[in-house]
Amino acid sequence: MKTAIWLYLFLFVAFFDLHAQYPMLTPFAVSLGAAPSFIGLVMGIYSLTHLPGNLIAGVAVDRFGSRLFISASLVGAGILLIFQSRVTDPWQLLYVRSISGFVLAFLSPACMSLLAKLAKDHIHQGKLMAGNGLVHTIASVVSPAAGAYLAATIGFGRSFAMLGWVLLLTGIFALWFIKDMPPALVSPSDAKLPKGASPQLSPKGTESKAEPVAPGFPWTVFSLPIGLACAQGILAFELPLRGSDAATIMSTGILFSIISLGALVTLGLLFLNRYLPYKRTVFGVLLLAVCYYGLASGWPLPLSALLFAIGMAKGVIFPAMTSFLLQLSGPTRYGRTFSLLSISLSIGSFLGPITAGAVREYFSPYFLSFLALMIALALLFPRSTYKENWHANARSELPPAA
Repeated sequence: MKTAIWLYLFLFVAFFDLHAQYPMLTPFAVSLGAAPSFIGLVMGIYSLTHLPGNLIAGVAVDRFGSRLFISASLVGAGILLIFQSRVTDPWQLLYVRSISGFVLAFLSPACMSLLAKLAKDHIHQGKLMAGNGLVHTIASVVSPAAGAYLAATIGFGRSFAMLGWVLLLTGIFALWFIKDMPPALVSPSDAKLPKGASPQLSPKGTESKAEPVAPGFPWTVFSLPIGLACAQGILAFELPLRGSDAATIMSTGILFSIISLGALVTLGLLFLNRYLPYKRTVFGVLLLAVCYYGLASGWPLPLSALLFAIGMAKGVIFPAMTSFLLQLSGPTRYGRTFSLLSISLSIGSFLGPITAGAVREYFSPYFLSFLALMIALALLFPRSTYKENWHANARSELPPAA
């Protein structure tokens, strides 16, 4: 449990630093002379360069553990933020952001894999994932407003440099305070099993070798993180484009904080972890799609109210989605599972800003958010496999925490 507490603490600092850049990045690019389409490319290239890092992280985290990857990602991101504080033209910003995307691609699979390995059963696993979302959300409540305040008072360059030093020191401290878990925990009686296999009792009580991935894995579930990240990327692209003066930057930071407050409300409802992850996911996606349709259609509702509802939907979706993927996957493949999740999120985060910059002259990009979510929802049609290995009142066995 001590490892989880330290991990949450370092994740809080990392998420605070990263989310503090949201209200600053677009105005900073505008101040360098970047056009809206180029700003979309800057935001999208960050996600595109996530892909090779995610592919490497999937295998490397399962094989070598999480601690070194968490520390290296934070240190590398801090150094690159310090470089980012000194860029003088949009192309330099593009280069720095592209490298940052690769470096930070290892952070999420490593953190999520370590949290999953700490769980004693699937209920505990759901609580740990909800705790990760809670830490993420608490950090993102205050960080956009704090980042906007820093940019308005000390300027973009000094703000990026300060955030970079905080990330750099956090990565160094992570080496001392985060204890890693063994890549695989195998009992002595299982020593003769092939690598990646685990014993499984048949109905007659005899042991049979289980495959690392359950047969018939529904790969269409990864359309969900693609649609979610696409919608989120469009929102992160659109909100800061309202203006680049100090007052507008501050109001944009507050709007991002309102989204996080909405997520905080539903993340605090820990009893939701006892409901089937598939049902929670479908409900959250449907609510999120309705909110984006309201933004695109110009419903006569306050912007802050719609953003708060978007945050509430995200607070339901993300813990449910991670529990859903863990339910479908196996305990020896947590690194690969979260790697594929990160790859899907990277693809969506790349497509979102790019398409938003291309179509915003013709219609509201929020229509694309609604369309992406509805396509993902259609692909999540009910299957019997979505209920397997889930018993709300039973505690299924997972590998014990070290």
